[in-house]
Amino acid sequence: MNVSTAAIRKMNTKRQTGTGSSAGDESAVAASDAVFYGVLRGLENQTFVPGQRLVEADLALTFGVSRNSVREGLQRLVSEGVIELLKHRGAVIRTLDLRDTMAVLDVAELMTGLLLRAAAACQDQCPDLKQTLMQSLDDLQAAHDSRDDPTFNRSRRFLYRALLDMANNRELRRLFPMIGMPIVYAQHRLPMLQQIRVRDYRRMVAVVLCGEQEAAEELGRQHVQNVRICICDNYASQALRE
Repeated sequence: MNVSTAAIRKMNTKRQTGTGSSAGDESAVAASDAVFYGVLRGLENQTFVPGQRLVEADLALTFGVSRNSVREGLQRLVSEGVIELLKHRGAVIRTLDLRDTMAVLDVAELMTGLLLRAAAACQDQCPDLKQTLMQSLDDLQAAHDSRDDPTFNRSRRFLYRALLDMANNRELRRLFPMIGMPIVYAQHRLPMLQQIRVRDYRRMVAVVLCGEQEAAEELGRQHVQNVRICICDNYASQALRE
């Protein structure tokens, strides 16, 4: 599948620069970020799809960066399990079979429960983040109602970022984005999944803001279990049709 240069250039990419580094080093980090976050956003918006081959020259042109920056961005995506390097094919966005998907969800269930428990324990210290969570919920609902998938995905990122900031756990902040859920959601674009997320996120945020740690952990795990059921039901339906 060819990369749509115009579509990618319109995407907002998160730019991060290191501290205590030279201007040249900061520029290199920002350039590799353009590739890293651009591919992730492309997965959300269907500009990139699981199984797609990523060509260095195309990515360099699309993101306006050097081939070295493309390689750095791809290596980060490899380390987070988003792409894999295949012999004779190069960089390819991962595809997950049912077993791989269930393995990702096993980890996601535990991590989401831990995240919500930690956020609930610290919620009384974070009045600004409470407002961010509530605004994110409203934005998610509006995007769902209007079928605005890019806004839905962006609001979902803001919601989880606020939860991670509220939890104030460096290891959670480091590990949570590496679980592999971007691939799961890119591969399983089911209308019911979005409905599940809108419903569950409201329940999850409500117990977090009440400081109910055990209930928050339970709802976090239940949310991922609901995602699992939806995906398994879809696999079963496909098997019956074949």
